Amino acid sequence: MLRGKKIVLGITGSIAAYKACLIIRQLVKCGAEVQVVITPAGKEFITPITLSALTSKPVISDFFSQRDGTWHSHVDLGLWADAMLIAPATASTIGKMANGIADNMLITTYLSMKAPVFVAPAMDLDMFAHASTQDNLSILRKRGNYIIEPASGELASHLVGKGRMEEPERIVQVLDEFFYPKDMEGQKILITSGPTYEKIDPVRFIGNYSSGKMGMALAEECAKRGASVEFVSGPVHTLPKHDNIHITQVESAQQMYEAATRLYPSCQTGILCAAVADFTPRQKADQKIKREGDELCLQLTPTQDIAAALGRMKQTGQHLIGFALETNDEEIHAKEKLQKKNLDFIVLNSLNDKQAGFMFDTNKVTIISQRGETEYELKAKTEVARDIVDELVKLG
Repeated sequence: MLRGKKIVLGITGSIAAYKACLIIRQLVKCGAEVQVVITPAGKEFITPITLSALTSKPVISDFFSQRDGTWHSHVDLGLWADAMLIAPATASTIGKMANGIADNMLITTYLSMKAPVFVAPAMDLDMFAHASTQDNLSILRKRGNYIIEPASGELASHLVGKGRMEEPERIVQVLDEFFYPKDMEGQKILITSGPTYEKIDPVRFIGNYSSGKMGMALAEECAKRGASVEFVSGPVHTLPKHDNIHITQVESAQQMYEAATRLYPSCQTGILCAAVADFTPRQKADQKIKREGDELCLQLTPTQDIAAALGRMKQTGQHLIGFALETNDEEIHAKEKLQKKNLDFIVLNSLNDKQAGFMFDTNKVTIISQRGETEYELKAKTEVARDIVDELVKLG
């Protein structure tokens, strides 16, 4: 949600100033317009030329840009911006912000800022822990500023993490989520994702090529929009990272069925994005099957149909969203599934579409409901997730 947003990035005299380049790159990648304001001390750690090359804008440092009286208006910057981010923010700058000491362009811009202000402290542990710094941070919080510290976890739970500037990726994520609509606040969403592995013996299984990328994008989109997400995932290499997401990892279709049927009754919506195996071996060998003879015959038995089971469980006020990955007669099969499984709408994609489906970072989908269908162009799966959740929100 940073596309088109105007961000003033304040950089101060910290060794972490080099990370501002990573912040700028990610902001620009998200579609934001960035204007850098740097303190004189900040220029000792990173050159304005580097920053200007990344933002395509001249860096502002001094009140006057030339000796002919041309000056930079901190008031105009305060009106222009959708947000101000100060990263890194030294103890000195935080103190000046808290006490209104306007002795450089960054502080005057801060004091004129009409938009929300985000502050990412960066200093050593002793300076961060000092009562003066903590008092100043408390003042900034009381004034409505957002303080971005290392997220809860191993580093934040030990003193070694205190004072260290949060990583650029997380800082940009905080800004991104701030601008997200919170239209799913208070909702609990079940999302199934990834493949299932059906064991043949201790070393072999029947599976599919699902990477879980679409399910992960959906989980993060729902979480950013305020939902609490129950994420049930088959075996994948990457899992979503968000405080609003609770992860249950499973391996087989039966395990996914048990998790989904247990969690769905307490959720407002189920989004069934997982590529669940339709069949599982009738017998699972306790030891590795040795090569004997020319053939190996496996007897397969149907797995539990998760979508059908949840469709029968669905109560008034609950929603259920399905996925259909097809290779032929796509719309016919998707519409049949929509009816049989008692779905509110179904997301259809085809393996015949290039760069769509398993393993890719992009997808091309059609959303089909009782009201009709909407076809979307090829997009990044993060954008596809946004389209799907927008459609879900319309259900009310």
